Amino acid sequence: MTNASAVPRITGTTRLFSVLGDPVTQVRSPMLINPMFVRLGIDAVLVPVHVAPEHLAEVCAGLKRIGNLDGMFITVPHKVAVCGLADRMSPAVEIAGSANVMRRESDGSWYADNFDGVGFVEGLVSTGNSPVGKRVLLVGAGGAGAAIAAALLAAGVSELSIHDRDTATLDALLRRLGSRWRVGVRGLAAPDTGAVDIAVNATPLGLRPEDPLPFAPHGLPPGCVVADIVMKPRETPLLAAAAALGYRVHHGSHMLDHQLDCYRRFFRLGEIRTGPT
Repeated sequence: MTNASAVPRITGTTRLFSVLGDPVTQVRSPMLINPMFVRLGIDAVLVPVHVAPEHLAEVCAGLKRIGNLDGMFITVPHKVAVCGLADRMSPAVEIAGSANVMRRESDGSWYADNFDGVGFVEGLVSTGNSPVGKRVLLVGAGGAGAAIAAALLAAGVSELSIHDRDTATLDALLRRLGSRWRVGVRGLAAPDTGAVDIAVNATPLGLRPEDPLPFAPHGLPPGCVVADIVMKPRETPLLAAAAALGYRVHHGSHMLDHQLDCYRRFFRLGEIRTGPT
């Protein structure tokens, strides 16, 4: 049964936020952000918006013209493409090449940031799996993967190995990372599971039951932590396979849970303003 006290009350003064993705059935942000609006006494609501990639620019342009829409959350597969639709970007977005939030500024312009990497690293730390000094395998160099790569290097991993089937995407990420971190990062033509402490799936593989595994966990060293950023299902095929082999697993929900305070500060929640109409 739904807790009525956690459900936003929609009125004519309600401010709007959207989460854009393709698909959106898996998104958890409305279930976390809307109760936060209620707790903070904020007259706002977050709703999912299903947007195919070919319609992203058109939909974003329309949303920007909604006078009471203050922000957008961005999920797969739009995190890279949405950067070209922002007026300004944070340093985190410039390094990662991807964004997962945009907010309307007081002058009507749109500012993009990315908290995927911070949320992922803080999630690891909170579960006793600090990446500091660890060897990490990261599969996926797209929007979330790029942000996670930058955050892992900033956190002080000893070695970061990245694989993506899209070699152009991988090479572009390696160039951006290499401009800031001179050592400790390399690209892989195929996932190398032989000598890692933490193995991470940062691809959408696992959203659908028919998806192949992003990498085979059976070759990982004993004691390795297997992490997935897919949030639904919670027990992805990768995590289920890893757990069956005796590895510790780290669920995708941790990444979002540890972004909530970042979102609150970024959107200045508690200071919701009337935007331009």
